[in-house]
Amino acid sequence: MLTGEEKFVRSGQVRLWTERFGRPDDPTILLVMGTSTQGIGWPDELVEALVSSGRQVIRFDHRDTGRSDSVDFTTHPYALADMAADTAAVLDGYDVTAAHIVGTSLGATIGQWLAVHQPARVRTLTAMASSPMGNNPGPAWARAMAGQPAEAGELPPPTAQFLNHLMASATAPRTTAQQRRAADVQTWRVLNGDVLPFDEPAARRFVEQCYARADNLAAALNHDLAGRRWEDDRRASLSRIAAATLVLHGSDDPLFPQAHGEALAAQIPAARLEIVPGMGHHPFFSPGLTERIADSIIRHTT
Repeated sequence: MLTGEEKFVRSGQVRLWTERFGRPDDPTILLVMGTSTQGIGWPDELVEALVSSGRQVIRFDHRDTGRSDSVDFTTHPYALADMAADTAAVLDGYDVTAAHIVGTSLGATIGQWLAVHQPARVRTLTAMASSPMGNNPGPAWARAMAGQPAEAGELPPPTAQFLNHLMASATAPRTTAQQRRAADVQTWRVLNGDVLPFDEPAARRFVEQCYARADNLAAALNHDLAGRRWEDDRRASLSRIAAATLVLHGSDDPLFPQAHGEALAAQIPAARLEIVPGMGHHPFFSPGLTERIADSIIRHTT
């Protein structure tokens, strides 16, 4: 059974829950999760595969998720740079100078930020299910939400199915705990895409685990607010990234269609693009994908 060392580290006034696996003298992989998602979104099976390959692996809860501190966003608003500082603080908490950064969605955007602004902390970058940090969420998204078509040259908005899910979720009843859990499972189903099977029991177990360990579930919505705050540091050119970069992207990502991964790889010098057939936005509830993702990360960080 996989067991890790749990501890809290500080990023300024924020206390972050972390968990470390493997030998401290092995190369470090830092797993950075996506928007509003707890660090346990990186499944044990993935962590175990990485540790077995000779890596120290660290995962953590972002601020406003899981067991990490919640923030009063009204009085203490934060942006991508603050979440990147949290990520660096996790490395500091384990005396790690530089790590292989593996991020998904928002976590991959944080990885881009670190690779641009704090390159000494990034040995390699694996960016999964993401978009260039200067685009996310992008003008096409805003236009799609307003019912307007994308303009020429813009990266495509989320799929119609995903946008319809957002609109339906906004009016769906969430009065009871059962309704809220069912809605979360449905969101993971939509993010999985329509091509590959969806392991609903696994998603349901994950949702239950998240509810059981979260100190403040509602605080995770602050990530959406943070994502709308734009600073000049997000517009920095990705051509400044010197770390070897792997862009992992699903061919059927409903949130960031394939063109987003292609655009990201094109902007980073010598980045390698790997399109995973049938993969949606979150691969870990589709049988067989966890093993494939682990293999790709292991090859890239060797």
